[in-house]
Amino acid sequence: MTAQQRCAVVTGASSGIGAATARVLAAQGYLVVLGARRLERLQALAAELEGVAIPLDVTDAASIAIFAARLPAGVDVLVNNAGGALGLESLADLNESHWQEMWQSNVLGLARMSKALYPHLLKASSGVGHVVNIGSVAAHETYAGGGGYTACKHAVKAITETMRVEWLGQPLRVTEIDPGLVETEFSLVRFDGDAERAASVYAGMEPLVATDIADAILWAVTRPAHVNIDEIIIKPRDQARVGLVYRH
Repeated sequence: MTAQQRCAVVTGASSGIGAATARVLAAQGYLVVLGARRLERLQALAAELEGVAIPLDVTDAASIAIFAARLPAGVDVLVNNAGGALGLESLADLNESHWQEMWQSNVLGLARMSKALYPHLLKASSGVGHVVNIGSVAAHETYAGGGGYTACKHAVKAITETMRVEWLGQPLRVTEIDPGLVETEFSLVRFDGDAERAASVYAGMEPLVATDIADAILWAVTRPAHVNIDEIIIKPRDQARVGLVYRH
């Protein structure tokens, strides 16, 4: 890393939106520090991008502390991407372990990472640090079976807005990116590896892909320093609402 090279940290970087984001930021000259639990995938991507792979479990405060200790003093961009959905049970069939795991990764993990990297972001080589929180259209809507996940993403929205308020006047920018249907491993994880059920989510329509979201992130972080993109909601043309999708 050169003295003035910008540094970007991406969590959940081993696949999907995280990996795509790492690629576009590396192409813009950032030193990309990749964090995720699947170290083998992470190391392969880091080698491709000439980045740095560091094991990271955002549900574990000790893992975050070790990760942060290996970062350069200044970090220009933090993309809080780690998280996801588990299950589609109704409230009457509450799966408490699913809820706890989603809250640990999507909400507390995001908060822990932002706290740990706050001093680094204040020392960004560009002069302005930038936090990008990956939310969801589930931050704006609810749907049957999505109580746990929508609650998490509503919380991400609340935390993001709190960052903007608390950090006002500091050399920091905060952006929330809220995607609709993106075909990644998201549904495969949600349905515990059931590939047929996961594929049915995107059947008959053209979903977004990970690079669509990465492009939005890149656009937000490359605006002039005085510009803050508060929020981007991005959906496929075939999706109007969470449960309103045009199937060809």
